[in-house]
Amino acid sequence: MAFLHTYSIIARDEASGQLGVAVQSHWFAVGVLCPWVEAGVGAIATQSMVEVDYGPRGLAALRSGQTPQEALQTLLAQDEGRELRQVAMLDARGLTAVHTGSRCIGAAGHCSGPGFSVQANMMKNDTVWPAMAAAYQSAQGSLAERMLSALKAAQAAGGDIRGKQSAALRVADGIRSGQPWKHLLVDLRVDDSPDPLRELERLLRIHQAYELMNAGDDAITRGDALLAREKYDQAARLASHIDEIPFWQAVTLADTGNLEQALPIFKRVFALNPDWAELVQRLPASGLLKADTEMMEKIISMRK
Repeated sequence: MAFLHTYSIIARDEASGQLGVAVQSHWFAVGVLCPWVEAGVGAIATQSMVEVDYGPRGLAALRSGQTPQEALQTLLAQDEGRELRQVAMLDARGLTAVHTGSRCIGAAGHCSGPGFSVQANMMKNDTVWPAMAAAYQSAQGSLAERMLSALKAAQAAGGDIRGKQSAALRVADGIRSGQPWKHLLVDLRVDDSPDPLRELERLLRIHQAYELMNAGDDAITRGDALLAREKYDQAARLASHIDEIPFWQAVTLADTGNLEQALPIFKRVFALNPDWAELVQRLPASGLLKADTEMMEKIISMRK
């Protein structure tokens, strides 16, 4: 049995239908056990003296048409250890159901609102989950960013009495299909860190940067160079320390007839790591860059 004394949030974004779970704990790899989400179906957090079955079995019940309350009550009735559990469920409509067992270690409790629930146990004090609810409801940005705000508010209010170690963040879109893995939008884990929320926030920024890169690539294929440059610039600002982002930006520009825009970017990247100049020469054989000798010579000349 894992002692996932922790705090978490499950939530649905009303505008997009996205579903998410975010969690922090003083336990190794909380992301393996606590957060469960399926696109178009629901989100579940199972914690305290954790019983992992509430995750997959709960999603199966929601998928079959049960409400969160029905699914949760059925599973609790079958669990002799239910008074040690803390479980929250949310469906694709934003309905929630939460259980905080009477034997969960204090401070323990939960708070629900329209389309979300926050829950915590073994907290330093009983202000943690109200602080999470207030932070989530007042936060701006994407669902992932708003859930992260709730976690940060929990830590600021006292957090887990033992400290902090791991965190996780998962978001799926509202599209229900037979291939839910194609609709998982964010799946980030920090398994062991002295400051897991700071690390989770850093990973979320990098994730957002790569999503912007993808959006830039899509814009290039549609012939919208202005939008592509805007997306690439936004990505670079979010993750300026990652030289792979401008490298692929330059490759995409060169491959779509925008070589003059690409050359100064190649020059900066080659200066950071000369191995990128070696890699770019391997791309035509894989069909990832036009086999154009003159263009390649100009690109490689940026290595000097």
